[in-house]
Amino acid sequence: MAQARPSMQDLIRQRTRAGFVGRAAERALFRANFDTPPHDERHRFRFHVHGNAGVGKTFLLRELEQIAREQGALTAYVDDSAGSVPEAMAEISRQFTAQGHRPKELNRLLAAHDERRHEAELAALAALDARAEDAGPSAGGRAVARAGVVAMGMVPVVGPFAGMLDSDQLAGGVDRFRESVLARFRDHEDVRLVLAPEQVLTPVLLRELTEAAASAPWIALFLDTYERTGPYLDHWLHETMVTDRHGAMPATTVVVTAGQRPLDMALWGGLTDFVTDVALSPFTEAEARGLLAGKGVTAEPVVEEVLRLTGGLPVLVSTLAESRPADPDDVDDPSATAVERFLKWERDPARRAAALACALPRWLDADVFRAVTDCPQEQLEPLYAWLRGMPFVGERGGGRLRYHDVVRAPMLRAQRSRSPREWAERQRRLARTFGGWREETEAGGAEPWADETWRSLRLAEVYHLLCAGERDALPQALRDFVHACDAGAGVAAQWARALVDAGHDADTAAVAEWGTELTAALDTEGTLTALGLLLRRAVLDAPAQARARVVRGDELRGRAAYPQALAEYDRAVALDPELAVAYRHRAGIRRELGDDDAAIADLDRAVALEPDNSWYVALRGEHHRLARHHAEAIRDLSEAIRLDAANEFAWASRGATHERHGDLDAALRDLGRALDLKPDYAWALARRARAWRALGDPRRQLADLDHALALSPDWPWARCQRGDALRAQGRDEEAVADFDRALSLDPAYASAYASRGASHAGLGRHAEALADLNRAVELRPGYVWALCRRAVLLALMGRLEQARADVERVRELDSEALERLSDTDRAVLVSVLTG
Repeated sequence: MAQARPSMQDLIRQRTRAGFVGRAAERALFRANFDTPPHDERHRFRFHVHGNAGVGKTFLLRELEQIAREQGALTAYVDDSAGSVPEAMAEISRQFTAQGHRPKELNRLLAAHDERRHEAELAALAALDARAEDAGPSAGGRAVARAGVVAMGMVPVVGPFAGMLDSDQLAGGVDRFRESVLARFRDHEDVRLVLAPEQVLTPVLLRELTEAAASAPWIALFLDTYERTGPYLDHWLHETMVTDRHGAMPATTVVVTAGQRPLDMALWGGLTDFVTDVALSPFTEAEARGLLAGKGVTAEPVVEEVLRLTGGLPVLVSTLAESRPADPDDVDDPSATAVERFLKWERDPARRAAALACALPRWLDADVFRAVTDCPQEQLEPLYAWLRGMPFVGERGGGRLRYHDVVRAPMLRAQRSRSPREWAERQRRLARTFGGWREETEAGGAEPWADETWRSLRLAEVYHLLCAGERDALPQALRDFVHACDAGAGVAAQWARALVDAGHDADTAAVAEWGTELTAALDTEGTLTALGLLLRRAVLDAPAQARARVVRGDELRGRAAYPQALAEYDRAVALDPELAVAYRHRAGIRRELGDDDAAIADLDRAVALEPDNSWYVALRGEHHRLARHHAEAIRDLSEAIRLDAANEFAWASRGATHERHGDLDAALRDLGRALDLKPDYAWALARRARAWRALGDPRRQLADLDHALALSPDWPWARCQRGDALRAQGRDEEAVADFDRALSLDPAYASAYASRGASHAGLGRHAEALADLNRAVELRPGYVWALCRRAVLLALMGRLEQARADVERVRELDSEALERLSDTDRAVLVSVLTG
């Protein structure tokens, strides 16, 4: 759409917008890129701005964003307030929506991702199921099982439940693993949203970008503070821009990143024809003078002093220019502190005091500003507006403000050295403020460590207690670090970073050392090593040690190191016999190791400690179901439902218990209730399909399996179930397609080989059928159904001796198996035996 030509005045205003001076070459380079079509070899799809702290990267990025908008681009700006790829996508979605392009599907999945993270305990409980048949282990089954358990162990909250699955089932064939883990973890989309959200969300983001590109000439994404966000964004960005793993990115998309470090050449080195590297240096003297002149600072002695003090660092030049100094009094005073250099020309004492006070917290919003400043009420709003406009204050996600490190650090040092007692008292006051807000969030009674708001307030409280030098602050921070590890590696890293910051800001070597060592342990070895360091060197009380042992056990279980995990849980219950979660997790490991009685005994103890915990009771009921204790399973699952009628896992598990026991009406009622509570509960749909099969209702059976697969298309067990349903209806060609899909997802799926072999036999493809049945028996030597099918096939092929051998093997394993064959198949085998 044609736009009116800008006037000279418009152009001048654009060029001097927000006082932006300098970086003319960088701005021109970026603007010219929009005049170069994407198919032109001169066009660049990514710009990477880098330079030391304070060099003006964020200022330039904001200017480039404005340039992009002038070109009609749909834009989004993301900084390190987004702590993960999903959070970055959420920020992009929010800003797109504000510009009139609402990504509905992405918003839906982002909301689901947040919900699943908060409900991960429910999801993990819903994941617990196992096949009834026993099976021998297979290498493929073990590999996939281990991968699945390790993945779950990496996830906050979900990790503690991963070890509750039966190791024999996991190793005994991928068919049993998929039912135990994927099917019973609510549904496959939930698992992927929690374990690998990028795989689910990125294709949707790309589709939303493609849709937006239909109405916007350009899309421009700006990723700031890349020295912090790059570790989790850079590989994702490379995969999204360069590979087609997640789909196609519109060619009209331009990505701009900015951080302290140069581009990772190991990753991007072969793509220099598509990326522009923008290295920022301090302002030249001409650029710095231009910025000062734009603020009315022209007196030569003042300009020279600014140039000397700042060395051309844009953030410092801009900071000093904002106060518009007119008199270089005391300019040669060698004792002037860095803070005085930032604020020496600011004559308003209230502003000076506010700027210093607001450097104390790591982040600011209007509430923190009111708490930290000591000024009359009527001055609060004007002061806050002034502070927000200062160049050294940047806005982060959620409206939070943060000082530039170059400015904040000397401000903190100045206040601490000037009056250590006042410093400590102000830090204590801030700790009380954040602590009070934290307590207010606990009113709901939910697990506080699962609440991001609670964690943020607690972290701020701990930071200020450390800065105040409180006696118990460091031991408490280290105890909190255990819980942070339980909440996830990202949360643990935030806690370790707070220790580093508090140690540096308060000049407390012990605190900084702990933070540095814990950060290094997390970066190199993960939470297992970090907690080991804590247990060896920190003075922790018994409950904290026990909790640390539980988290280490979860990590070891995720690595399939079951005996070592069991040892950690044993130490936990020895340290704190009242820690119910330790018994719950040890129950999972004991079942992994094949000791059902001990597992149930541990759950008895957990339930005794927390009798009103619906999940513990439901979990014990599920263990009873897996152990074929029908009455006990019904008892516990019914009690779990009484405690929490919205516990869809308990309804579904009780329905599965009824289905296995042959009470199909009760099974349908319970599974239906589970689906009322959660309509997209794929595992409940698949279990209900089994009930429809037993009732001889193939139409409803297929409908439920179709729905389950629509929700979880990559679920091999459901694929195989639908293949069996199609085969039972004589639709062998369609059945083979489902078995093919199941085996492409899981090449060691014994049941899929056996079922596909039966369908091939039904289609007269005896060679293919025999190959599949041979593979099924190879994976599971005691697979009675596959042996029966192979015996019938061998008899039809005239290979009677081999058929007789399979019949004898079946009789050894299950004397009644032959009686369950169809009349036709039994007649074939009788002829073999009597021939």
